[in-house]
Amino acid sequence: MPTEILMPALSPTMEEGTLAKWLVKEGDTVSSGDLLAEIETDKATMEFEAVDEGTVGKLLIEEGTEGVKVNTPIAVLLEEGESADDIDTSSGSAAPEPAPAEAGSSESDKVTPAATPDAKPDTPAPAAPKGADGSRIFASPLARRIAAEKGLDLGSVKGSGPHGRIVKADVEGASAAPAAKSEAKADAPAQAATATAAPAGMSSDAVAKMYEDRETEEVKLDGMRKTIAARLTEAKQTIPHFYLRREIQLDALLKFRGELNAQLADKGVKLSVNDFIIKASALALQAVPDANAVWAGDRIIKLKPSDVAVAVAIEGGLFTPVLKDAHQKSLSTLSAEMKDLATRARDRKLAPHEYQGGSFAVSNLGMFGIDNFDAVINPPHGSILAVGAGVKKPVVGKDGELTSATVMSVTLSVDHRVIDGALGAEFLKAIAENLESPLMMLA
Repeated sequence: MPTEILMPALSPTMEEGTLAKWLVKEGDTVSSGDLLAEIETDKATMEFEAVDEGTVGKLLIEEGTEGVKVNTPIAVLLEEGESADDIDTSSGSAAPEPAPAEAGSSESDKVTPAATPDAKPDTPAPAAPKGADGSRIFASPLARRIAAEKGLDLGSVKGSGPHGRIVKADVEGASAAPAAKSEAKADAPAQAATATAAPAGMSSDAVAKMYEDRETEEVKLDGMRKTIAARLTEAKQTIPHFYLRREIQLDALLKFRGELNAQLADKGVKLSVNDFIIKASALALQAVPDANAVWAGDRIIKLKPSDVAVAVAIEGGLFTPVLKDAHQKSLSTLSAEMKDLATRARDRKLAPHEYQGGSFAVSNLGMFGIDNFDAVINPPHGSILAVGAGVKKPVVGKDGELTSATVMSVTLSVDHRVIDGALGAEFLKAIAENLESPLMMLA
């Protein structure tokens, strides 16, 4: 029986993607593990492998097509002995063998819609339905049409045809009441959500009209930009942010960093201030374990390891690669791993597991001369640390004398559903103490 190849979910959050390029053509023979296509997600271009063997019977989606939903059929794979004639062109999927009369299919099930009094000649059969687990439900075109007219859920119908195929006789006597109830229940939350939806902004046409007398250039949104827009809008609308700010003196850290870099020069290692911030944050998550948590809708999930995400700016957007088990790694290991992740992020070569996860993130704009800013939490993280530049400032010393120090301003953005004010303050204090006494991080 011909097999549908579906648009894969290449990451847990992927909902749609771009079929960038086909690596096979119709008629090609493929085996499990062979490359079929290149798929662009919001973050990267990834190769998609075959899981079955067979012959490519039909490519259903043209390469370059954007916005292909996950689980949409993109091609049909034929088994040995099958041909392209076995493909149901009305639905773009493989068609099962017609049911013989002795198997429980009535002769009228084979009649064309035009010859059936109750059928609507101009109404095509609905697309092949899917079960709750995403598997295809096999039904004849006429059975699908009758089920659609009756509002019948084919998932609740037992087929009497070959291989359990649903035929006309199976749906004619079935009741649509259960499906109607489930639809009513499903519609209720949707209607409630619609009633309470946040007001939308100006339409694209309305904005464009405001500037129609000015010279402009339209920039098409790619998958990454669309995802950033959606996730950050969600973050600011649904996450109750609050902000904790403080200044951290860096003089001891800068002196210690200089000494370490001098000793590591022969090994080609050069530690950055950001490497120390990552390490300080990882250790603080261990010292204040209740802050090492994420929001999961109806619960809070606390992590045992310190998995620290770090924002990396790339052309057209940003990645947040995750340094896993950062509390257990040396500064030189963190530095090397961060450089590798940042390089591959800029080349869009990161795998999904390398930029998903973590409970906390660091966003550092100090290298751009930014003194301070507020970062937006990346769901489902519980917090994010915004790091500004280290600046020489006059300060009052321990003995009350006026002196100068290199001071860095930081802001911890916190999800109040996960972390309360006192807990957030304790967490930020732990980060500051690690940075102001860097030798403690090596103890």
